[in-house]
Formats: sequence, C-alpha cells, structure tokens
Amino acid sequence: MATGFGPTAIATPANALTIARIVATPFLLVMIVSDGPSWPALAFWIVLAASDGLDGWLARKHGSTRSGAFLDPLADKVLVLGAMGALVVKGVFWWLPVALIAFRELAMSLYRAAVSRQGISIPARFTAKVKTNVQEVAVGFALLPWTAYDHPWVADVVLWGAVALTLFTGGQYLLDGRKAVQQVSGGGGPAVGGPGGVARAL
Repeated sequence: MATGFGPTAIATPANALTIARIVATPFLLVMIVSDGPSWPALAFWIVLAASDGLDGWLARKHGSTRSGAFLDPLADKVLVLGAMGALVVKGVFWWLPVALIAFRELAMSLYRAAVSRQGISIPARFTAKVKTNVQEVAVGFALLPWTAYDHPWVADVVLWGAVALTLFTGGQYLLDGRKAVQQVSGGGGPAVGGPGGVARAL
C-alpha cells in the first residue's frame, strides 16, 4: 500500500472526490423531485453511489485520514438520505422506513461525537458497509423505471431490508461503544479503529 498522506491531511484525492459527491447530490435530488424515477436519474445515482468505492480505494492507496473518516460517511448519508427524502416527496417511498433510517443515522452521528470526546473511535464493521450498499440498491430500484412503475414492491422489500440492517448495525455499534468506554474506564487506553486511529464509516 502506498501511503502519501498522514492521518491529519485534508487536501487528498479521496477527500476531493468525496466533496465532489456532496456537491453533486443536490443536482440528483432536483432530478428526482422534478421527473421522478427515470433512466437519467438512475444513471446519475449509479455514478454517485459507485464513486463511494472509488474514494475508499483512493484512501487506502494514499493513506486514510481523520478528515476522510468524517467526510466519507457524511457524503454517504447526504446522498442516501437525500435521495430517499426526494423519493418520499414523489410518493415512491413511504415516509416511515425512511424516517427509521434517518433516525438511526442521526443517532449514530451524535453517539460518535459523544464518545469521540473521550478519545474513543469505534472500529467500522463490515456490516455497516453492507447496510449502506443495501440502502443504495433500494434507491436504485426505486429510480429504475421498470420496477418503480410496474413492480414497486421490489424497491419496498429492499428498503425494509435496509431498515432491518440499519437498526441491527446501530445496535452493534452501541454495544461496541459501550465495550470501548468500559475499556477506557478500566485503564485499557483509548479504543481506536483503522490506520492511525481512523474509522471510516458506521
């Protein structure tokens, strides 16, 4: 692995791509609200969702950073929750599952901020990435004209699967955080995750 940036670096290729994803997200939301499910919106969604893997690869290649650990999950949440919210506005998604996902994401962000003040970084789990991918697939099916108009139940089933995974991973991280806090309280030192104490996503 080629490491070109330290944990405190900000101006990195991965961060540049992540910020570009955040900046591009409002344009996608306008497309969804204006036109609903469509092939252009689906194509745009695939590009933005797939770029998450690219910025992760760039981070591993050039070195993970604390700024990237903050920006990457932020970009995921802005993109996914924004798209889900736009689909609720269009009547494609029911508000309840989207609200459950949004509540978990907000609660975990606040929880991370609280434990970080104690010097604790909760290591990212593989299930968190699976959760994000299932959320993205649910949005993709909702934007795909074939499923959105002729088989809307497909997106609904995947969305509820995403809800289950989202709540499950939230419970996992609460338990992990509790163990980390107990470790610090017991004198075991700060619990950190990832290179240089960086944990990229919850």
